[in-house]
Amino acid sequence: MAVGLRVSALSLPQRARVVVVGGGVGGTSIAYHLAQRGWSDVVLLERAQLTSGSTFHSAGLVGQLRSTLPLTRMMMQSVELYRRLREETGVDPGWREVGSLRLASSRARLEELERQSGWGKSFGLPIELISAAEAVRRFPLMRADGILGAAYLPSDGYLDPSGLTNALAEGGRRMGVRVCEGVRLNGVRVERGAVSGVETSGGAIECEVVVDAGGIYANEIAALAGVRVPLAAMAHQYLVARLPEAVPESLPTMRDPDLLVYFRREAGGLVMGGYERNPAPWGLDGIPRDFNNRLLEADWERFMPLSENAVRRVPGLEGAEIVRLINGPEAFTPDNEFILGPSRLRGFYVAAGFCAHGIAGAGGMGKQVASWIVDGEPELDLWRMDIRRFPAHHASPGYTLERTVEVYSTYYDVHYPNEERRAGRPLRLSPTYARLVALGACFGEKAGWERPNWFEPNAALVEVQRPAGWAGEHWSAAIAAEHQATRERVALFDETSFAKIAVAGPGALAFLQRLCANDVDRAPGSIVYTSMLNRRGGIECDFTVTRLEEESFAIITGTAFGTHDLDWISRHQPEDGSVTVSDETSRWACLGMWGPRARDVLQQLTDTDLSSAAFPYLTGRHIVVGAVPCLALRVTYVGELGWELYCATEYGLRLWDSLWEAGNEHGMVAGGYRAIESLRLEKGYRVWSSDITPQDNPFEAGLGFAVRLQKPHDFIGKAALQRARSEGIQRRLKPIVLDDPRAVALGGEPVQAGGEVVGRVTSGGFGYTLGASIAYAYLPAALAQPEQEVAVEVFGRWMAGRVRAEPLFDPAGARVRA
Repeated sequence: MAVGLRVSALSLPQRARVVVVGGGVGGTSIAYHLAQRGWSDVVLLERAQLTSGSTFHSAGLVGQLRSTLPLTRMMMQSVELYRRLREETGVDPGWREVGSLRLASSRARLEELERQSGWGKSFGLPIELISAAEAVRRFPLMRADGILGAAYLPSDGYLDPSGLTNALAEGGRRMGVRVCEGVRLNGVRVERGAVSGVETSGGAIECEVVVDAGGIYANEIAALAGVRVPLAAMAHQYLVARLPEAVPESLPTMRDPDLLVYFRREAGGLVMGGYERNPAPWGLDGIPRDFNNRLLEADWERFMPLSENAVRRVPGLEGAEIVRLINGPEAFTPDNEFILGPSRLRGFYVAAGFCAHGIAGAGGMGKQVASWIVDGEPELDLWRMDIRRFPAHHASPGYTLERTVEVYSTYYDVHYPNEERRAGRPLRLSPTYARLVALGACFGEKAGWERPNWFEPNAALVEVQRPAGWAGEHWSAAIAAEHQATRERVALFDETSFAKIAVAGPGALAFLQRLCANDVDRAPGSIVYTSMLNRRGGIECDFTVTRLEEESFAIITGTAFGTHDLDWISRHQPEDGSVTVSDETSRWACLGMWGPRARDVLQQLTDTDLSSAAFPYLTGRHIVVGAVPCLALRVTYVGELGWELYCATEYGLRLWDSLWEAGNEHGMVAGGYRAIESLRLEKGYRVWSSDITPQDNPFEAGLGFAVRLQKPHDFIGKAALQRARSEGIQRRLKPIVLDDPRAVALGGEPVQAGGEVVGRVTSGGFGYTLGASIAYAYLPAALAQPEQEVAVEVFGRWMAGRVRAEPLFDPAGARVRA
């Protein structure tokens, strides 16, 4: 048997390739997977003993089905690992593959299960929808009162978190990882903007990479490197009880989200915990240095509502012997997702904020972070978990806490699509905000910005039926009215939240040519739609680039993706100072105006010739609108004639007022982002992070028109695209129009052809001009043909549809070039 390597603080190595900080399940998984990839020169530092932070008191449930494919894939990778760890390492992680139940006690919850069942099919999970009677048969301790149905996933289970950690640590040791217990991190050395080493209680270690896997201590660790990790520790409780009746060894885990509780077997007894409405944040003034292998005092008053709910479902708990109420702090994030990946400090990675996913996802998470470190990118699209998703205001502990308390307290709620969080708002406001409020805006929030989803008074302009089911939640007839006005007259949109990135300097053109798949070497005033790709050819960024001057470019990208895109570009920035990259988002207001009468409105306010001959599509120029100097870009994300008008922020209110007054005689309405979504869907414009991701290449995504393989500059991802094209494109993103317009796909639904699942919906919705339910999906190339018959499962029902040629609306593009 190989002998594991355990290192004391007195014998720390002077150098390592990677230092992982944190000896919980996350840190050991990353070290294990790095060693598996051949990076065995890894030191894992633990300030006390392995599992002594949050891992040892985790409840240990492992559920695989999540709301996104990447997160679900991570959970599935975890289960694959847990099945083999005992044989591989000789340490038993306590894996018990007993299956899981998720109950529905309301119609909304049953619909949620139906939707999740569809996700499971598209993700390749053997999930079953079962009756209340079948659920009781599988979990005989429970009472069926009020249960309408349940979901059963046979490959779920539970394990011993400490056993898992020790198994991963032993596996890493056998491959050369040095595990150092009783060693504190005291500092991170930085040279020329990159990690160069660490200072510890046992001495200094030179290294290229530091991974912060510190759990509830992650932000304190990151602060040593000047990095902020937005998380908060929440006191999470569960009890261990011995029941009067026997507890079957094969008892599945069970979640009853309507009662806010979960259950699993534990040594002949039962574990019961949940997510209360009045959570208790902990450690707000700092975590005591000696808080190792410790729990918090039991809080029975806070736990009592969960206990009462649990007895309603499992009556035997009422007379059970309470072995212990365990109360321990766990790290949660403002959006209830992991915080993973490279920080803005080169070489400093974060793997923290595991929320309720930690034990279930630890195996897959470690694999992905190891790939990120070794290959420069993860295998999966982890944008929703990427630390770079957080804008600067998440550096505020108060804001982070507000958002984290909200997500914890609503953890088990039914979350409808387009749901908006309320905590920490309003924060970032456009200069037109007062006008938008006066016009009756119903606001959403993205990246801290208050943005109008729709304007409720516009609902009176049309008669339209509310969509059926979940598509009718967080909806208004105003969406249809604003859509119609854009198609038939003109609408004005505040798009100040768009992320704006400036790239300039004597090396700017060559720099962008190396990053962009399209050719941006066009005349000043030209606008180029392009992707930036990773080495696999996957789409990392999707935006427009406007050449303002010979060596000055403006990039406009989505509100939520600005931090990601800025980081991607900056990471490739040359070190010779020939290129500057800067975030200009807050410097400029942006108003978008589109529709057949957009030119009529704008021409009243400017002396610039706006005719198509003088100001063609995909060009930009400086003009004056009323009294406001603007950069006018003739682009569209709605498929209509119009412009985006950028002005210095202080002019934004005046620009709105001028356009609004001029538009009155043309029937202008104020429009919101939900109308934009419906308009873009009809036109087939893609959305990064759903339709296109780092796992999809432009040829698959139908964006080959924005790739220039023959341009004189090589670009990142070019070789991968050439290989993909020569090997043949195996799948393609195509629109599907459902036969029944009342059935609306919302994303994640499985797509079937010939009785087999062949794809999943990337985005969907209703097109009000076409009067059709539209869903986009990647399909095998042989099936991605117009008129191909398919079916999409919408809340448990297979709805017939056909693949259509795209774009569905204005296929010749005459309207945008009018």
